[in-house]
This record gives sequence, C-alpha cells and structure tokens, in this order.
Amino acid sequence: MKIGVLALQGDFEAHERRLAELGAQPVAVRYARQLDAIDGLILPGGESTANLLLLKGEGLWEPLRRFAAEKPVLGTCAGAILLAREVAGPSQRSLGAMDFAIERNAYGRQIDSSIRRVEPERAFTERTRPGALEAVLIRAPIVRSVGPQVEVLIRDGKDPIMLEQGPRLAATFHAELTDDTRVHELFLAKVGRR
Repeated sequence: MKIGVLALQGDFEAHERRLAELGAQPVAVRYARQLDAIDGLILPGGESTANLLLLKGEGLWEPLRRFAAEKPVLGTCAGAILLAREVAGPSQRSLGAMDFAIERNAYGRQIDSSIRRVEPERAFTERTRPGALEAVLIRAPIVRSVGPQVEVLIRDGKDPIMLEQGPRLAATFHAELTDDTRVHELFLAKVGRR
C-alpha cells in the first residue's frame, strides 16, 4: 500500500515513520504527478497559510482538490484546515472536501499548546481498540460546526477533534507525535477497503 504524505512543509517525516512502522510504503509527495501513484494521502500539520502558497506555487491545488474529493485522505491540524468546507480566524481558501467549519489557532498561541487525554467515541473504538488517546494540540484549530454527513470520532470535552466523512478523516491534533498508532491504523484500514 503506497500512502503519500504531502511533503512541502510541516512534520511530514513523523507521518512517514509511522506509516513505515505499520507496514505501508510512505511516499513524500511534492509534485502533482505523484498523486496518480498513491492509494491515500496524509496532509500533515504545519502552517496552513504557508501550505496554500506552496500548493499554488507547485501547481498542486487542483490535482489535490480532485484527489481529496475521491480518495482516502487524512488531514492533521493544518491538514484538517485544508479539508474543511469553511475556514475562519482569518478566512482562507480550503479544499472543501469535508462538511465542517473550522477556526484557525483557536486555542491560542504556541505557548497555549497542550497534550490532553481524551476518550474516543464508540465509532472510533469499534474499529480500532478501546482506551484513552493522547491528543497533541499545537496552535490547534477548533471545529465550529459539523454537517450532517460528518461523524465525530473523538471529542475534547464538547469540541470535536477528529471527524470522518466517507474516505476522509480530519484531526485537529497531531496523531503522529505520540506512540498511539490508532489514527493511522484507522486511515490505513479505510485505504485498504477501496
């Protein structure tokens, strides 16, 4: 299974290591032509405004939008922002691949980043395994509204922090920065079902 990781900026290498640990073949995606050779794609955390500039500069925007509309994609933190239907704080362009609205940096500045233990919803643990999960929130966005076709898989209190819609997953936290592999396992299972 070949899984692309958008490798323009952000912590893409941590996702690549996790994928390799789980037996998938990671592919560092930097060019549109690489999208044809992968089974799924991870949009890593980083800085969403920088991502937009790099995607446009590399001619990746439209090919990525088409890929995200049809194939399995996991977006973490800034990657989740890219997948959203609507972005605020400030407003910015997004792929619109999932029906949710998100606010950038809503937890505050870098100093307000945190690691929280959260209990996943049943829809998550039924397909992975039970138990609390560590959520690394670094200048994290907050999901403000969720459309009817989106399922919430994990919450931090009342705030959704992991969502699912069709073959796509969005997490406002950095799943690649802990030893818990369940988010990546769930994504690989979605890729494998296609």
